[in-house]
Amino acid sequence: MRLIIRVEQIAGHCPAYRVGDCIVLDHGFRLNLAETTAGCMHSFASMIPYHIALANGVRPEQMGLAHKELRDGKAYVQCLDPCQVTGGGTVTFSMQVHED
Repeated sequence: MRLIIRVEQIAGHCPAYRVGDCIVLDHGFRLNLAETTAGCMHSFASMIPYHIALANGVRPEQMGLAHKELRDGKAYVQCLDPCQVTGGGTVTFSMQVHED
């Protein structure tokens, strides 16, 4: 089982991520360094509450993280940087389980 976390959009300017970057977690928790294209500790704080639940079959709809229009099976979260205040970038991520 793999959890693929992908950068979907960025509001403002993020020095760590570009749209399309991804973070790959094998077995729901092991960071796959070979396939991960970028990472930022600030954004990981937004993902940590949900990665184990997703890896254990909790659906994004059950957590209130599903896209309101798309039915794509992904959970959506964003990093903690309030770009309007800091001048940084608020990144929106999709998180989806992929079976091997």
